[in-house]
Amino acid sequence: MIKLFDSHCHLDDPAYKDDLEAVIQRAGQAGVRAAMIVGVDVESSLQALAIAGPRAGLFASVGVHPHVAAHCRQAELDRLRDLAGDPKVRAWGEIGLDFNRMYSPGQDQESWFLRQLEQAGALNLPVILHERDSGGRLLELLKLHQNPGQKGVVHCFSGNEKELEQYLHLGYHIGITGVLTQPDRGGPLRKLVPLIPAERLLIETDAPYLTPAPERNRTRRNEPAFVRSVLLKLSEVRKEDPEELSGIIWDNTCRLYRVDGNDDNWEQN
Repeated sequence: MIKLFDSHCHLDDPAYKDDLEAVIQRAGQAGVRAAMIVGVDVESSLQALAIAGPRAGLFASVGVHPHVAAHCRQAELDRLRDLAGDPKVRAWGEIGLDFNRMYSPGQDQESWFLRQLEQAGALNLPVILHERDSGGRLLELLKLHQNPGQKGVVHCFSGNEKELEQYLHLGYHIGITGVLTQPDRGGPLRKLVPLIPAERLLIETDAPYLTPAPERNRTRRNEPAFVRSVLLKLSEVRKEDPEELSGIIWDNTCRLYRVDGNDDNWEQN
């Protein structure tokens, strides 16, 4: 039986305000037994925790996304640190660098990324990394400032083979999204995924974004149930049995987020 862990989604997004319970139910029916709801600022981190809190199988992360780094203050970091004390919080992120849209100046992004990396290390939490068009700068910062034993995942990996090798050397997991299923955009990623050791793979939706095929042919909104399509495409590209691969990825994700892999009570929500 395929058992799935959506390692990165945003169920706090307004896209789900009218049918969140139905979305969760569909995920369970698709074999999803756990999901990480990822925070991008204080408000979304609070919402992620509120959604995950009463529901078995749902977990939350806290963090400040590089898009909003320019607006971050120490008081917000302190608030996130307090939230991280909740047992439902299993990671710090989404943090990193995004030099594509530059919603925040690069200096602000780097400064708050390093502060959050330090905070995650102090709390012994894995980090969820966001990287886009940083030209190797995120890797450079990780090499200079990473705490010994720091764990984490490169969310929605979109780099090249050299960058992949460096992330793996640093000990990070690699998050694969629905981009893998897209005929044109997913081409480079499909060439790289066979190079990733199975024990470093995670799958994710980044819902409500990055809807995989075939679902994107009928809806623009992604949801955790669709992580099944990511798994099936990944198994096809790697020429591996989907049930066996799903078990490996389930164990990887539970180990990274320190979740009891035997406690799959999503269906009780």
